[in-house]
Order: sequence, then C-alpha cells, then structure tokens
Amino acid sequence: MGDTAQRTGGELPREMIAVIDFGSQYSQLIARRVRECQVYSTLVPYDVTLEELERLQPKGLILSGGPASVYEPGAPQLRPEIYGTGWPILGICYGMQLLSHQLGGRVAPASHREYGPARLELLAADSPLFSGLEPALDVWMSHGDRVEQLPPGFRVLARTDNAPVAAMGDPTRDLYGLQFHPEVAHTPRGREILRNFAEHICGCQRSWTPASFIEETVAQLREQIGQGKVICALSGGVDSSVTATLLHRAVGDQLTAVFVNNGLLRHGEAEETLDALQANLGVKVEYVDATSRFLAALKGVTDPEEKRRRVGATFIEVFEEAAGRLGKVDYLAQGTLYPDVIESATSASKAAARIKTHHNVGGLPEHLRFRLVEPLRYLFKDEVRQVGLALGLPEEMVWRQPFPGPGLAVRVIGEVTAERLETLRAADRIVREEIASAGLARKVWQYFAVLTPLRSVGVMGDQRTYADVVAVRAVAAEDAMTADWARLPYDVLARISHRIVNEVPGVNRVVYDVSSKPPATIEWE
Repeated sequence: MGDTAQRTGGELPREMIAVIDFGSQYSQLIARRVRECQVYSTLVPYDVTLEELERLQPKGLILSGGPASVYEPGAPQLRPEIYGTGWPILGICYGMQLLSHQLGGRVAPASHREYGPARLELLAADSPLFSGLEPALDVWMSHGDRVEQLPPGFRVLARTDNAPVAAMGDPTRDLYGLQFHPEVAHTPRGREILRNFAEHICGCQRSWTPASFIEETVAQLREQIGQGKVICALSGGVDSSVTATLLHRAVGDQLTAVFVNNGLLRHGEAEETLDALQANLGVKVEYVDATSRFLAALKGVTDPEEKRRRVGATFIEVFEEAAGRLGKVDYLAQGTLYPDVIESATSASKAAARIKTHHNVGGLPEHLRFRLVEPLRYLFKDEVRQVGLALGLPEEMVWRQPFPGPGLAVRVIGEVTAERLETLRAADRIVREEIASAGLARKVWQYFAVLTPLRSVGVMGDQRTYADVVAVRAVAAEDAMTADWARLPYDVLARISHRIVNEVPGVNRVVYDVSSKPPATIEWE
C-alpha cells in the first residue's frame, strides 16, 4: 500500500503526561499506570525535540529509568532546552540521576547495588509528591548508581538505608526525582505517587475515561469521515469489534464490516461474532465464507512464515473482492493498538513512534487507495476492553482471548488440513471451557491448545494407540510484550487433560508448556 495510504486516527487528548523513554523495561508500564489514574499518558523517545513536545502540549514529563549510567560517554540525555520550559518533571531511577547530572548535581557508582525491596523514610511529608502517604513506605529499587550531590535548588525528600537520596525535589521549579520505581507492583503506594504528580503538581484532571474516549472519538470520526464510506475487516477479536462499533456509532450505514471466515477460527467464533455485531449492535456485516480457498492455499505448507504469508495474501484477495462489490470506499478501518505503534518503531529510529507511525497494513494492493482510520491507536488492550464494555459489547466478546491473525494455522504445527483443524478446535474448546468454569478466565491473559506434529504411544481400553499430542499453553501478562507461564491449579490441568484424551478422537497425550516470553514466544509458530 505504501504511501498511497493516509492515516487518520483519534486525536491525542488535550491533557496528558509525556513519558520520555530512556530504555527501561518499565517505560510502557509507567504510561499504563498514569492512565490508570485517569490521566492520559503517551510514550516518546529520549531524543524527542522541544518542538515535538510542544506539539503534544503535555502538562508534565516523566523521565523513565534506563540501563545506562548518566556519566558514561554516549549515555542518553534529555535535550537541555526542555528543562527551561516550565513543564513539571518527574525523574524515575535513571531519570532522577539524569536530572541531577544535567542540572549541576553529581552521580556516582553506589558502594552497594540496590535491587529489590527497600523501606523508604519520608523526610518531607509536606511535599505534594507524597501527599496522603505514610512516613514509611515499601518501595522497589533497581540501581547501581546514586545521587551523591544534589543539584542547586533541590532538597532530599526521602531516603533508604542504602540510598541517602531516594527522592529529591525542587518545588519552585516543579522538578522531582525518585530513585525507586513507583510503577511496579512491588511499590504498593506507587500509583498514588504518580497520581499526586499528575494531579497536584501538573494540575491534570481525571478525564481519561472510557466514556470520554468514546464521546471524543465518535465526534472526531464524524468530522474526519464526513460523508465518506468506510470498510472494516472483522476478525472476531475485541480490537476489530470495538473499532467497528465506534465507527457504526459515528457514521452508521456509511460503514460496512467485512467478516472473512477463513476456516481457521475457533469453535463457534464466526457465528458468535456475526450474532453480536448484527443482532445486538446493528452493524452491517458482509459475510464471506472462504474456508475452502484458505485451505487450498495452505495445502502442503509446513513453514510457519510461509503459512502467515499465504494466509495474508489470500485474505487480501478475498477482502479486495468484497471491497469491489461495495463500490467506492474512502476509508479502511483497522484496530491498531498503542503497543503496535510502539513496537513498529525500530530502535535506530524510535523517533518514528513520536506521535505518528505505525506499520502499513500488510501488503494491500496499490490500487486500493484507502485512507486508514485507526480509532484505537492510542489505547492499550485493557483500555480497549473497558471501551468495549462501555459501548455495550457482550462480555464474552470483550474478554475473548487474543487470537493471532493467521488463526489456527499457526497452532496446527505442520500441515494444516480440515481434519487437523477439527481436532484442534475440539481440544481448544475444552481448554477454554475448563479455565472459564474454574473462574480463571479473567486472571489468565491467554490460554489455548496447540496440535503438535508429534505422535506418541498410549493405551486406551486394552488397545495400543499411536496418536496425536496436544500441548496446552496459558500465560500471565499485562500487554503480551512479556509473559510468564500461568500456574494453573493441578486439578484444572487434570480435567483439561482427561477431557481432551477422552473426548477428542485421535489424541492420547496432553502436555503443558512452562516456557516464559522471552525466550519463548506466546504462540508456538
């Protein structure tokens, strides 16, 4: 599609905190935590210019942690002119050390690296940063350097046994630093510290809510689209369903949603999605059953990347034909999320994620000259779910498990056939039913079955069997950028295994995947 596609997405909220990313594994988490305080927050790279920040018009800045030492040659720095703007600044870990280093203090290696829990003693209970908090707090440390000399105008706000300057501040200039990480769960009162910064120091209102997002986004979509026609590809997942519902609320029958059943969906998914969108929400849906076409494209293919390529190419062909039947279409809507925007920027050009970059829609033909509409491009997954509930989407759709674009094609390891898909659907349905009946559906990020290419010997009745092995995968995560295997109760795993072996023909063994991401991925292919 290349440069023929112009993007229109929701505009950034009027009030925001900009999180400046210095490479911390927690940078995205900082933005999430601020949003949980009902204040919008966006991530920008450390080399952001003053002009770019001025376009964002933030109410304040948070400098993230990072792996470097501020005094090393080539360590990332904040552009000095940003300090003179008057924006309140909160530096976290590396961010605090950077404040000190760039404003005239001194940072040096600590005699003891501090990693893990610490007890924080507040020395300035009157500081607005710690308003409403006890004089002693549990916090999480992760640093090898520390501030040895405060910059002019700063005073010590808190300390720990190993960090004489665990928090510092210059209330005259609204500049603050924390040596600990308020964004992690191991700092129990950390969210209140971030809320104090956003509300008491930056003057933000609690205006970032699902209702406010819907109201503003619907108004923006009406203005952007005007009398144009919009097409939206539905996958059955929450992202595309929320996108379609927002657009339908904004422009009504100017939207046509195209649901392509590629035959690679989970049990009952096509029927549930059509019913929810057509019957419950009134969205006009063009349904295309292309099962045989996709299976023909996948015949004999075992390489996972080739599967993805063929599924994508076939989808484009089917989608193009559906679009052609609709006449002139002006906009293509897709459910791009904020982590997609972040991850699409390379480390060498992270500035591309500054305000506006996302990967192109995979390989759409040049002559499909749509403008792209991405109303969810500033949301995290959990925020999309909140918006979906506020829009009236059924809970079973909102909380549906994340699902890969190529569908079950990448959960059938090896060649994809109709028979193997049916085996996997049956096993996957049991996994989902048992986790839901155990009350764990909302506690586990993602859970599913994988049909492996392995066969193993077993005994069923008095007969020797040589049958398929099914793997069960369940992970705990907040945004899927990292994940850990879920510690499912043994009795739940036992029921899953018992049912799959007894109810799914051709399967005689079930294994559980105990790999984390990284080094593994969530999906097997």
